[in-house]
Amino acid sequence: MTILLLPLLLAAAPDAPITPMDKANAEHYVWGGSNDGWHLVERDEMSVIQERIVPGGAEVRHYHRRARQFFYVLSGELTLEAGGVTHVLKAGQGLEVPPGVPHRAQNRSGAPVDFLVNSTPKSHGDRVDALAEK
Repeated sequence: MTILLLPLLLAAAPDAPITPMDKANAEHYVWGGSNDGWHLVERDEMSVIQERIVPGGAEVRHYHRRARQFFYVLSGELTLEAGGVTHVLKAGQGLEVPPGVPHRAQNRSGAPVDFLVNSTPKSHGDRVDALAEK
């Protein structure tokens, strides 16, 4: 019986050590000249990024062909346009954006905003810039 279970146990084993992640040990990048991102989880099937947008910062409106995203605000206030509707999210609030829906995260407040973006599957290489919504 043990021999029969061994392949199942090996298949369920993680492919990397299980260790806590935070901004201190995550891969960091800068986007838009002054905004920050940290890759907390970077897998083909899922990505989790912590981002910080400075006051007045914004990303280009875009959509993803396959990735479903969930934005969750940790601190500050995030303005998220999705599908032509503007949402103002505060700490403890989130918004799901399905594939194909044009969206744009921005900070219209006077303080930085920190938030998580979970993408399933990963959104890198799946992004298409969208024209401004009228």
